[in-house]
Amino acid sequence: MRSRIAVIGSGPAGLAFARVLHRHDHPVTVLERDPSRDARPPGGTLDLQEGLGQRALEKAGVLAEFRELSRPEGQAMRILDTDGTVLRDWQPRPDERANPEIDRGQLRDLLLGPLDVQWGREVTEVVPGGGDGALVRFADGRQETFDLVVGADGAWSRVRPALSPVTPQYTGVTYVETSLDDIDTCHPDLARLVGDGSVAVYGVNRSIVAQRNSGGHVKVYAQFRTEEDRSPQGAAGTDAVRSGLLALFEGWAPPVLDLLRHGTSFVRRPLHTLPASHTWAHVSGVTLLGDAAHLMPPLGAGANLAMLEGAELAESIASSGPGDLDETVRAFEERMWTRAGRWASITIAGLERLVSPDPSAALALFDDVQPS
Repeated sequence: MRSRIAVIGSGPAGLAFARVLHRHDHPVTVLERDPSRDARPPGGTLDLQEGLGQRALEKAGVLAEFRELSRPEGQAMRILDTDGTVLRDWQPRPDERANPEIDRGQLRDLLLGPLDVQWGREVTEVVPGGGDGALVRFADGRQETFDLVVGADGAWSRVRPALSPVTPQYTGVTYVETSLDDIDTCHPDLARLVGDGSVAVYGVNRSIVAQRNSGGHVKVYAQFRTEEDRSPQGAAGTDAVRSGLLALFEGWAPPVLDLLRHGTSFVRRPLHTLPASHTWAHVSGVTLLGDAAHLMPPLGAGANLAMLEGAELAESIASSGPGDLDETVRAFEERMWTRAGRWASITIAGLERLVSPDPSAALALFDDVQPS
């Protein structure tokens, strides 16, 4: 008899897990609190790395489709001084496929494929240890049991408390995200500034990064060190937020400030992390993936790791015997903790260098990882 398995969350980790199980003809229930796949914007773009995210897509059998959708040219990156001087300008080789970009929405749709997601199923609690399996309680009062519940429900996971009392802590860095639409037509000068990939400017304890998505859409991120703001989103109003950001970056080159000046709306994103050493005592019937397990700064590793974890766990389950589920999950957790802890340490240290009192630390970080 096949194990009853549920994954909570339809982000990259949960969908990679479910898609690989589906490929191996193993039933899986995907539970998502959003009422539909288009209930909220899917977010910006992701670079999927050859040994991580792309490997997960290969395991899911969709790597060829990814290559058709992805943007290798999006690997380009330009770094400017605050006065607009070009400090670095990396362009990918024509055959470079190490980290091509793909919009999160496109990736979601690619992984969803034939999966049957139960939308509008908000989980409030997972209770392990019952004789009939782990109990999942929903906001509408219903409940179901599964042999394994996989929490892939992000930073503020409802599944994590079943395994760990640890909660995300504020890093001291906040992002404010805005967008430019139809940039090639409406803002051609800014389109040239951003190029095919991204442009970044690093100052003292602050930075501005703009990244091209598909369809002429550009995401802009103002990043800075500040006390955590717990006021409701939108409380200050769009014009007030824009004015505050322009004042914060006063004196920077006018084209760089135009990335903020022409932003259509603003979303505040305080960055939180879990400790790099975060683990838990194994609990039968419940485990975690991605941000739910090892929340780290968004520096390119998190989503890639989460997808590979999901794919690897699914493969291990599909190839295990009927009575081996618990030991399969236990062995997976040990492997995940070792790898994720290493990446979490790297990204936490990277954030310290990218938003620091010494802008040259950010430039040196890119010199360490970019081709010469």
